[in-house]
Amino acid sequence: MTSGVGVISGADAAGGVPHRGGPAGRPEIPAMVNVHSHAFQRDMRGAAERLSAVAADDDFWSWREAMFAAVARLDPDSMYTVAAAVYAEMAAAGYGTVGEFHYVHHQPDGTPYAEPNAMAMAVAEAARAAHLEIVLLPAAYHRNGWRAGADVPPEPGQRRFCDPDVETFLQRVDRLRDWARDRPGIEVGVAAHSVRAVPASWLTPISEYAERHRLVRHIHAQEQPREIEQCAAEHGCSPIELLHRHGFLGPRTTIVHAIHVSDADIARLAATGSIVAACPTTEANLGDGFLPAQRYRDAGVRLAIGSDSNVRVDPFEETRELETLARRLCLSRHGLLARTGDLWGELHRNGAASLGVAGERRLEVDPTHPSIRGIAASDLPYALATCADPGIIVRSVPPGDAPGAAPPRTRSG
Repeated sequence: MTSGVGVISGADAAGGVPHRGGPAGRPEIPAMVNVHSHAFQRDMRGAAERLSAVAADDDFWSWREAMFAAVARLDPDSMYTVAAAVYAEMAAAGYGTVGEFHYVHHQPDGTPYAEPNAMAMAVAEAARAAHLEIVLLPAAYHRNGWRAGADVPPEPGQRRFCDPDVETFLQRVDRLRDWARDRPGIEVGVAAHSVRAVPASWLTPISEYAERHRLVRHIHAQEQPREIEQCAAEHGCSPIELLHRHGFLGPRTTIVHAIHVSDADIARLAATGSIVAACPTTEANLGDGFLPAQRYRDAGVRLAIGSDSNVRVDPFEETRELETLARRLCLSRHGLLARTGDLWGELHRNGAASLGVAGERRLEVDPTHPSIRGIAASDLPYALATCADPGIIVRSVPPGDAPGAAPPRTRSG
C-alpha cells in the first residue's frame, strides 16, 4: 500500500521490500549489495580495450594477460589508492556493501609480505574510508590449470596470487579474521578462485573450514567454455558437479558467473540453495556470454549482482542489464521483474545472503529526478529496474539513522 505522503510504506508489489519514507516525503530504498568486486581492475578501464583494436581474437584469455601486467605494479599503498577510488564510486552510485574477491596476496615474485595480509588490509581500510561495509573474500589460488596429468605451474603474473598448500592459505584467513574481528564494517568470508586455479583436493578443506566457522564461500565457475572443457578433461565432469562432489555447494555458497550451464548444473544449484552472482556489465565487456536468467528463475535459483572488473560501477545498470537480458533471451517482457515485482529488492536480499550481512544501509531518493519524475509511488520498484539511475540518490543513510539526519562525515583511512 502507499502512505499518505505518496511513498511506499510496505511491500507494495509482490515479493517487494519496504521503501520507507525520508524527509519531505522522499522514498528510501535499500542500498544495493555488490557481491563480487576486484577493486584493482578499475585501473584497466579504457586501456584494456586497446587489445581489441589490434587483435581480432581478443577474448577473456587475452584480457587476462593484460590483467597480469596491471597487477604486477601493485603494492599495499597503490592497492589502497585504487580501492579507495572505486569504493567511493560504489558508495555514490548506490551500493552499501561490497564483497571483495581478493587474490592479490603476495609480492610480485610470490614472497609473502612481512604482514601476510597487507594487501587485504589495504583494501578493507579503503572501504572503511568510503563508508562502505566490506566482506573480504580471500581466495585460494595455487596453479595455472591442469594439463597431461599434472598441475600447470603459475605464470610469472600469477605468482603473487598463489599459496603452496591449502593449510598455508587457511592459516592466513585465520589471521585476517582475527584482525577484522574488532573493526566495525569489516567481515571476512572465504573463497577458492576457481577449479582451474586450485586442485580438487583443496575444495573440501575450504568448504569444511567455511562450515566450521559459519562463513560464506564464493568461487568463479563456468564463465568460459574452455574452463568447462579443462575440468571435464581433468575430472570428467563440469565445475559445478565437481563442487557438488566436494561439498562446496550450499545456502552460504555463491557461484560467480555460472553462464555456460547444463540443466543438471542448474538443478544442483537449486537443490543446494546456492546463489549465482551475475555481473552483467563485466560479462558483456569480456564477451563471456549470456546468463540464462530465466532458467535460473524457473528453477528457483537465487541471483545477486556484482560489479566484478569495475569497468562500470552502477547497480541500476547491472539490475537493468540483468532484466533486459532475460527479456531478450526469452523474447518476452515477462522477465525477472514480472516474477518478483521488485527486482531491486530481491537482488538486495539475495546479495545480503550471499555475503552473510544484514545490508541495512538505505538510500534516500529524489522522486523529482528526471529519470523517475511523475512515476507513481506504487511503480517505483518497477522503475528501479528499468529506468532509474544513480542521479536519483539524495544521500546514503547509515543503519540506525533517523530520516532527515545529517550525512556522516568523511573519515580518514
